[in-house]
Amino acid sequence: MGRKPLWSLPVTYAAVGATQTQEALAFPPAGLRPFEKRVRIGTGPARWEFAWRATLSWGIKIRSGFEIELTETPPEVREGSYSPVGFDESGTPVEPATVEDEPAEVAYGPDGLPFVQPGDSVWLILAVGPFRFREPVRVIYVIDEPNRKGFAYGTLPGHPLSGEELFLVDLDDDGAVWLTLRSLSQPASTRWRLAAPLLSLAQRMLRRRYFAALTGPVD
Repeated sequence: MGRKPLWSLPVTYAAVGATQTQEALAFPPAGLRPFEKRVRIGTGPARWEFAWRATLSWGIKIRSGFEIELTETPPEVREGSYSPVGFDESGTPVEPATVEDEPAEVAYGPDGLPFVQPGDSVWLILAVGPFRFREPVRVIYVIDEPNRKGFAYGTLPGHPLSGEELFLVDLDDDGAVWLTLRSLSQPASTRWRLAAPLLSLAQRMLRRRYFAALTGPVD
């Protein structure tokens, strides 16, 4: 029998969508380790446009050393399974928006990949020396508001971690552009728990790369 398609696999954690509000960081689901950091990555309209487009099209991952392998997800699966409610920073539900409302000419980001959609299942591939780690994830929700844009993905079977990670860029009234990383995660299995110190080291390294990825030249 062949391997099941990625879209058919369930996520490996129960608290789906928990990264939408800060409440889950204060009271994280059992076993999940919370993390949040917000860093200013620049100022002005050009930085804002670059940052949100790169974030919503996997550019933040590509510029941090990952290859992105897109997979096909049946439209009926995406539409039937993923229609999350969005929240603002105070936890108030907001009407969701979609990047599909953007004009056709901006359907792709600066790195050539399409904007993410809830339900997308992809492989994140990271080369470390001679080794290549393939991490399966699914886009859980997308934030597409005038001054806040980003997305969160959840882990699928085969990922070394179990949990959810949010990448969010926002624009202040004074023109400052910020990147927030927010996650809830734990080692995915006993085998990976034995390697927990290495996983923590890798997470810290990658987080530094994520913040650096959006502070370079504006393409």
